[in-house]
Amino acid sequence: MHSQIKTVNSTTTVPGDPSGKETIVVALGGNAILKPGEKGTFAEQMTNIGHTAVQLARLICEGKQLIITHGNGPQVGRIFRQQELGVQAGLPEMPLYICGAMSQAQIGVMIQQAMHNELVLAGCPKTVVTMICQTLVDQESAAFRDPTKPIGSFYSEEEALKAMTEKGETWKEDGGRGWRRVVPSPEPLEIPEIKAVKLLIKKDVNVIVSGGGGTPVARNSGGTVAGVDAVVEKDLVAQEVARAVAADTLLILTDVKHAKINYRTPQEQKLGEISLAEAKEYHRQGHFQPGSMGPKVLAAIRFVESGGGKAVITSLEDALSGAEGKTGTIIKRSGAADGSPG
Repeated sequence: MHSQIKTVNSTTTVPGDPSGKETIVVALGGNAILKPGEKGTFAEQMTNIGHTAVQLARLICEGKQLIITHGNGPQVGRIFRQQELGVQAGLPEMPLYICGAMSQAQIGVMIQQAMHNELVLAGCPKTVVTMICQTLVDQESAAFRDPTKPIGSFYSEEEALKAMTEKGETWKEDGGRGWRRVVPSPEPLEIPEIKAVKLLIKKDVNVIVSGGGGTPVARNSGGTVAGVDAVVEKDLVAQEVARAVAADTLLILTDVKHAKINYRTPQEQKLGEISLAEAKEYHRQGHFQPGSMGPKVLAAIRFVESGGGKAVITSLEDALSGAEGKTGTIIKRSGAADGSPG
């Protein structure tokens, strides 16, 4: 499973960066951890993460500073299901945001261990750590008035009505498959622990942060925070992290090599290097689905718009060439005029 990685002594010099090292925020898609059709066993997930770690370790060995975020959809759903079964056995139930924190630790330590091993095998003396991060949201936002994010298992209408009556939860019928609980999906405002993240990367530590969009919290009038049951879009949180640390590149890794316009039509077109203006216009026209490519393109737009050098959307297998801007959908403030594939 492990591949040989040659360490590189030289680094990419970035103007204005005193360390001379390029900082990349890597947003891992679900395929980095769990493939379609898999049961989600620990062994399956570790195998997938092992392949992912090879790609990420290569970037580190080439002199890149990494901040890694990841999804947690299947994992947090199963943790939540375990909570439901535990209640039936008389065990106390934990809030959804605590289940999310559990998944941050679970997935984070798997990535951390796999990357540690790859770096050791490569003779690369770098450190990777996992930080459990919170994500500040506005509890007065419209997202809390109209929850839309489905979580957990499917239930009958009778069970859903009981949960709504007894717990005050929101449930919706899901495409004829049954009823599911839905929770808010608010915008991320900031990462309360961002100062600690900056200190770690300043010390040349590669960090795994804000898995699954982080643990959602809201701030009260006294300045303290409390957890809220919500799910924050992970790619938007990755963008917020990238903006806050002034990263050079936001690298969004998914299961396709390029974003596309006119998807699944005769006019389908892969997008190579495009300008910020083009990306915004394609997004406005509705070319990208809300539950898949939409948040990725929006995150890329926001990062470049806030001053980031480039945002790249590509496949996990193309992480190295994507980070170098050689493949994938590359969004810059000014890009190639024709939007041709890279």
